[in-house]
Amino acid sequence: MVRSASKRTRRHGVHSMAETDEVTVGVIGLGAMGLGMGLSLVKAGFTVTGYDPADGARRRAEAEGIAPLASAAAVFGVADVIVLSLPTAQHVETVIAEATEAGWLAEGIAPKVVIDTSTSEAAVSRRLSATLDAHGHGFLDAPVSGGPSGAASGQLSVMLGGDPRWVAQGMPALKAMAARIIHVGPSGSGNVAKLVNNMLVASHMVTTVEALRLAQASGVEPEDALRVINAATGRSALSEIHFPTWVLPRSFNSGFSTGLMRKDLRLARALAAEVGIATPMADRAAALWDEANSGLSDGDDFMLMGDPAVDRLTEKEKP
Repeated sequence: MVRSASKRTRRHGVHSMAETDEVTVGVIGLGAMGLGMGLSLVKAGFTVTGYDPADGARRRAEAEGIAPLASAAAVFGVADVIVLSLPTAQHVETVIAEATEAGWLAEGIAPKVVIDTSTSEAAVSRRLSATLDAHGHGFLDAPVSGGPSGAASGQLSVMLGGDPRWVAQGMPALKAMAARIIHVGPSGSGNVAKLVNNMLVASHMVTTVEALRLAQASGVEPEDALRVINAATGRSALSEIHFPTWVLPRSFNSGFSTGLMRKDLRLARALAAEVGIATPMADRAAALWDEANSGLSDGDDFMLMGDPAVDRLTEKEKP
């Protein structure tokens, strides 16, 4: 529960959450990321409810102070702000359709704002934003970076797209979940930024492990090569954080799957095709990430791609 001395007021046609006496946030999708975000919201003092189709996820959420409900539509019925943490744009569309059918996003209902933290599709976000806005509700595309640990500690980075008036309504909840919030532009902009970022991550993984394999074969251990790379211009988040944390210790448990990386690469390349931009490096990376070449299943942690002890960079089949 977030309290303020001010009473509920309207600003630019929506309720300003900074001035409400009480705000309920609903989280739909209580997996590793959704549960972590819900926990950060509870710690920040919000009343938090949620839904996940898995019984175990609902029980874990309840143990953390998140009140579970029987359906996604039911969350829309009680929450002022709804946070989505779902696998695909299609799941997001389904949840919004269910809430609309139940009447919770109708015109005249107290304004709600939906914060979609999924790595989704810009066209879908733009369409949903326009539809909800026409009925007096907001939709923000807000894909995140930082993994389950960042979600649970409120240290995520958010790439945010949406109308400034809805951004203002969602900002207190976003601040509870994230350390960095970058408002990129109108609806869909957050999705574009996230896909561009993850396209680079996929490529950085390939180039970093390629460099470390070369160093090792030439007599320099990966740990020593990384010390040089991270003090020079070849460094990246992969070399500075991911490889020392999950690859060299051989834990391979970052919480982000190979399947999700493949999905993001696919969406980035589809976006490039849509706007007519060539992405030869991303195309090459996608071929190497393919299961036929990498040997990794969708359920494997994506850090396994960086194992210097395994050569996954020889393309066995052309895309």
